[in-house]
Amino acid sequence: MKNTVLEIPSFRYFLFSRIATTMSNQMLMVIVGWQMYDITHSAFDLGMVGLAQFVPALALCLAVGQVADRYDRRYILMGCQLVQGGAALLLTVGTLYGWLGREVLLLASLALGAARAFQLPTQQALLPTLVPLASFPQSLAISSAASQLATILGPAVGGFIYVAGAAVVYATCAALSVFAAVMLYLIHYDHVRPAREPVTLHSLLAGIRFIWQREQILGAISLDLLAVLFGGATALLPIFARDVLHVGSWGLGLLRSAPAGGALAVSLYLTRNPIERRAGKTMLGCVALYGLATLLFALSRSFSLSLAALALTGAFDMVSVVVRQSLVQLDTPNDMRGRVSAVNSIFIGASNQLGEFESGITASWFGAVPSVLIGGAGTILIVALWTKVFPSLAQRERLTGS
Repeated sequence: MKNTVLEIPSFRYFLFSRIATTMSNQMLMVIVGWQMYDITHSAFDLGMVGLAQFVPALALCLAVGQVADRYDRRYILMGCQLVQGGAALLLTVGTLYGWLGREVLLLASLALGAARAFQLPTQQALLPTLVPLASFPQSLAISSAASQLATILGPAVGGFIYVAGAAVVYATCAALSVFAAVMLYLIHYDHVRPAREPVTLHSLLAGIRFIWQREQILGAISLDLLAVLFGGATALLPIFARDVLHVGSWGLGLLRSAPAGGALAVSLYLTRNPIERRAGKTMLGCVALYGLATLLFALSRSFSLSLAALALTGAFDMVSVVVRQSLVQLDTPNDMRGRVSAVNSIFIGASNQLGEFESGITASWFGAVPSVLIGGAGTILIVALWTKVFPSLAQRERLTGS
């Protein structure tokens, strides 16, 4: 057995691909959000960007799981990169020729949402096949650290090079997508073609049934769904940057990067010090602290304090991510991982993209600051309720065994 998962070539290619993909995603989201608010000055339209990304994931959920369990996961991810790169090229041309508007931004968001609908569950299902299962928590922490590093670099780089024009940012994203596709092509793993059983309603719903019958997995992913759905403030960062903290696109880039900074620090710590005891209680406690950090961000009028608060949300959320992903992947057989990951991705997408829509709606009703305050308080209440509704989740001791 390898001494470290980093000695496995395919895992390294996977990391390079994930870094490039995440940087491209983050740069696109920063600039699309900034341009949308610059064009419309509407919190509702910022929320619509999140909704446009979520709808394809919801519509394609059952199909995605079937595809990820039947076909080579490398080629599925390569196709996602081609779609994402194509959307970036569309935005590049639209910016250069001056016809980029609200409708085009929403169309590109739909395309990006469709690509991510396949990308996220397929990526989750591929990782356990690249490393020994005993090393999966370590590989997940390393992969998360790489993703968070890219999440820091992406918005920061995107915000700074935006001074050269949005077209430069979009073109850079397209180039990153091509690089990610090349890295995926170099990956080798034991892909066993499953028996071609007919696609039936029973097989389509297998992932939903699997999760529903396992209280710990259901509790973990539904907790993440509701906590980030109500507690997230990502969609409103352009408003906080411009109207509350009075910083420009560079400040928005740093605000978008701050949660990833906290998440990176925690994921690096977890690569050396994996969670070995009290996994469930640790997850629940960190989600509650995520809610408190969200409240701090909403009340802050200092740019540096706001950065610190967002970094704390990322740090506490990373613990939840590692626990949830470990439960989902290690408690699921390989021939079911695609379908289970597809359902899990709906929870993640709902908490992120649908959460952005929810934030936009509540901000248009009450204002940006009250919207985030309500979300932070709601997250804390949800943790208290989930501790009672899913007692076996709170009692889960180790990640590598139920």
